[in-house]
Amino acid sequence: MDNDFEYKFIKPDKSLADFVESFWSLQNHSDESKDIVILPDGRIDLFFSQSATVPFHITLSGLETHPDQATLSAKTTMFVISFKLLATEYILQNTVSNLLDNAKYLPDDFWGFNADDLQDFEHFCEKASLKIHSLLGKEIDTRKQKLFNFIYSSNGALTVSELSERVFWSSRQINRYFKDQFGIPLKTYCSILRFRASFQHIKEGKLFPQQNFTDQSHFIKEVKKLAGVSPKVLKRNQNDRFIQLSTLNSK
Repeated sequence: MDNDFEYKFIKPDKSLADFVESFWSLQNHSDESKDIVILPDGRIDLFFSQSATVPFHITLSGLETHPDQATLSAKTTMFVISFKLLATEYILQNTVSNLLDNAKYLPDDFWGFNADDLQDFEHFCEKASLKIHSLLGKEIDTRKQKLFNFIYSSNGALTVSELSERVFWSSRQINRYFKDQFGIPLKTYCSILRFRASFQHIKEGKLFPQQNFTDQSHFIKEVKKLAGVSPKVLKRNQNDRFIQLSTLNSK
């Protein structure tokens, strides 16, 4: 990644593993803005950010189903909580179906955060973890918990019918839950997770199916659908524009 950009990543405490995928930060230390592309990755993101030109603000982003063009402004500091889907019901306590391929601004004092919290990333993570713990009052539906454990552990490789059989919940009911809560069918979400799981392989130049894609043509078709470009172009990642690939460690 460009030396002007600083990326940090912290995994949540195990007690939050069902709800939080990660905490991460991205800073643009440059005096110039940078055009980037955000790829669908199956996460619900809560952004706390400010830049040289934009004051502190908080944004909640729903699921993405296509690549999103964005600009990282000069002198941007961005701290982010990336949620797993179960968090929408038990932490955010709301549906995000209306935020599909979209985002919304939240109050500037949401969860008691302010611009001062962007001074120290580790402190931010600690404060966010305490807040999330304080919101976990509702008893968790174990059927949903098992469903998401299977979805994430398989990187979306299990079919809807296989998941239905494992958690004793009909495919129709699961899809209704997904559409109502997240805005997309489960099959679509699993495709996004398989795509995301291919990021590391693509960065390493392994431009062939790795995550239960039917064949090479299916792999290329899915990558083009979700990234807007072929696996070869994605691997090239000209100007580090595909930000999720740029932040991956090369092996």
